[in-house]
Amino acid sequence: MKPIDKLIENNRKWAADVVKDDPEFFSRLSNTQKPDFLWIGCSDSRVPADRITGTQPGEIFVHRNIANMVIHTDMNLLAVLEYAVDHLNVSHIIVCGHYGCGGVRAAMTRHNYDLINKWIRNIKDVYRMHRERIDYQTKPEERLNKLIELNVEEQVMNLAKTSIVQRAWKAKKSPEIHGWVYSLEDGLIKELCTMTHKDHLDPLYEFDDL
Repeated sequence: MKPIDKLIENNRKWAADVVKDDPEFFSRLSNTQKPDFLWIGCSDSRVPADRITGTQPGEIFVHRNIANMVIHTDMNLLAVLEYAVDHLNVSHIIVCGHYGCGGVRAAMTRHNYDLINKWIRNIKDVYRMHRERIDYQTKPEERLNKLIELNVEEQVMNLAKTSIVQRAWKAKKSPEIHGWVYSLEDGLIKELCTMTHKDHLDPLYEFDDL
């Protein structure tokens, strides 16, 4: 059996098991989508949002890219964000990185990765802004993990800089934005930071006409 065929077989078995346990599951799921959470995570195959949070289909809206970035020219990310905030009315946005992230590791080098250079340059900017805090760490893996944490915190801040989030904060005092990092070694999530409508940015980033 080809590996791709195995996926189809697994799907059929999974669907049959779900119906056996809950005959109305799919009919109920197909009629509504009201997740409370938007997850912005890394594309790394070892960090599935639903598995590590114990959530079920319909409970968490997911966007993933290399190194869980929030880039203001990324129309894909912005469309997901607007839909989640304005139409699904999520109460929480989670930016979740993970220790040992290959995208962040690549950004710490001077190697040429062709097209990927354009993406990880944004991570290099985070490194440049926090170079002293990162280089203060004595071991390479500690420097990597510090940048991973700081990158998550910067992406939380980038979300707060969007008119989408600021408009929602003004209108309905939500959503809360959370910065997390996941450990591949023990499967645990570490909470790094949270931002709410009560927090303030540098005035340069705060819109005055929303």
